[in-house]
Amino acid sequence: MPFIDSKVSVKVTKEQEKELKTRLGQAISIIPGKSESWLMVGIEDEYSLYFRGDDSEPMAFVEVRIFGGPNRDAFEKMTAELTKIYGEVLGIAPDHMYIKYSATTDWGWNGSNF
Repeated sequence: MPFIDSKVSVKVTKEQEKELKTRLGQAISIIPGKSESWLMVGIEDEYSLYFRGDDSEPMAFVEVRIFGGPNRDAFEKMTAELTKIYGEVLGIAPDHMYIKYSATTDWGWNGSNF
């Protein structure tokens, strides 16, 4: 039950959106027990972001939410992969990205909770 939500300051084409979706679907398996078959992805482009008081560089805020407990080692590997993906697809430098991880045991789907 992972969800990757992206707010990016750049315009995202349909082709880039599809590439992000595909690559995020592959990357989610870095976290044990997670797979693309349960992954939901949100992409909000042309989002107003300021970093250090400046908005002149491409930037992103990415949230990775998962059902279950945190896994620091997997999150570390996931950060490396996410910065690579957003850099290659959207030209966002790793030092202009924040990535937030949230793990919870409270997750609803299909009219009930897990």
